[in-house]
Amino acid sequence: MAGSNFTKELKKRDFNLHTWKRVEREDNFITRLQVISRNNSWFHNKLRDFESFVEGVLYDRDLSVSARLFGLFLRPFSILFSGIVRLRLFLYSNRILLSNKPLDCMVVVVGNLTVGGTGKTPVVERFAKELLKKGQKVAILSRGYKSKQVKPSRNFKNWFGFKNILAPRVVSDGRQVFLNSEDAGDEAYMLARNLPGVVVLTDKNRVKAGRYAIEKFGVDTVILDDGFQYLHLKGQLNLLLVDQTNPFGNRCLLPRGILREPVRHLKRASYVFFTKSEIEPELEILQTVRKYNPHAEIIRCVHKPKYFEEVNGTKKENLTFLHELYVGVFCGIASPRGFEDLIERMSGEVRFKQRYLDHHKYSQEELDRMFQQAKNSGADVMVTTEKDAVRIPSSYCPLIPLFFVRMEIEIVEGFEDFEEAVEDLCKVTIP
Repeated sequence: MAGSNFTKELKKRDFNLHTWKRVEREDNFITRLQVISRNNSWFHNKLRDFESFVEGVLYDRDLSVSARLFGLFLRPFSILFSGIVRLRLFLYSNRILLSNKPLDCMVVVVGNLTVGGTGKTPVVERFAKELLKKGQKVAILSRGYKSKQVKPSRNFKNWFGFKNILAPRVVSDGRQVFLNSEDAGDEAYMLARNLPGVVVLTDKNRVKAGRYAIEKFGVDTVILDDGFQYLHLKGQLNLLLVDQTNPFGNRCLLPRGILREPVRHLKRASYVFFTKSEIEPELEILQTVRKYNPHAEIIRCVHKPKYFEEVNGTKKENLTFLHELYVGVFCGIASPRGFEDLIERMSGEVRFKQRYLDHHKYSQEELDRMFQQAKNSGADVMVTTEKDAVRIPSSYCPLIPLFFVRMEIEIVEGFEDFEEAVEDLCKVTIP
């Protein structure tokens, strides 16, 4: 009996020892995970800080000594990039090794010389709507910037997986939206959601996407979104957008400035749109355009707010909604100042501001932290852009009400030229 009790005691001690060791191993594992998580968080924060620093250098927002020194370091790379861009255009223009390909339909190119910030998406939307009214069958071709990429499968013909043999991704067939902003990219998803009747496709190879749109959907007009630098596809009409508030930055090319190609390439534009043109453009901007392109029509337009709409909801409010409220504002766009100024003019008082990098993806934890800070600052409501709204998880429940402001393009000068451009497109027949 005593031996039996002794054996039970040993087993009990052995069980407790094994349990204690298992718990210790689990605690060590959890501790390691927490350390890795903290390191990853530290790394991402540092990376985000560096990206913000570089953005400040590009846009000349950061005038510190370190920013100026970093700008000097980047200048030789900018000169090198300028040479590559000019050589590429020369090869395409003279059909040396490289050549652009036509499509069996009308091609409208919408783009800009700078990286982001010109308000391109609303212009594409307005143009597509006008073409729809004229009875055109329209498709928008986007590269799907910052979208989730699908890797081609490997097979005998594509052994290394380098060749993109996948069909273009159909964001919308004109009747139904099939992809979300993560899979399509925020701009393509916005266009698909706001343009019933318009086909929206994403693919880095816009020639392939254009042919697919013609064969699959029978379109007669394609709009190349952000396509001014896409020389593989020849456009019959080139619409170049210039942000009147910051037309060419510091006139340096990437990576020192915001230019994708030299200012002299204004000469390729059929029409020049001055966006954010609240006041008459300065003489210097007009002289620059006319110096390199004396024939292009100039059209002035502004982004006008229409209403506020609840993010992940159905509620809509008119433009007086914010007049007596304390407001928080956040955005992840290339030129945030204009949006912030707009909300300040429309609200009682802005209590909280937060800026993120362009095309920033929002996480649940990040949003929770930001909304708590906004509430602590006294904000009654948070406001963001439509472009940011589509990047917020659909399941997210904010601590205080969250709305985006719906913006649309309004032509303030050159409306007849705009109408003429649409009419000309509808008259052209492709042989």
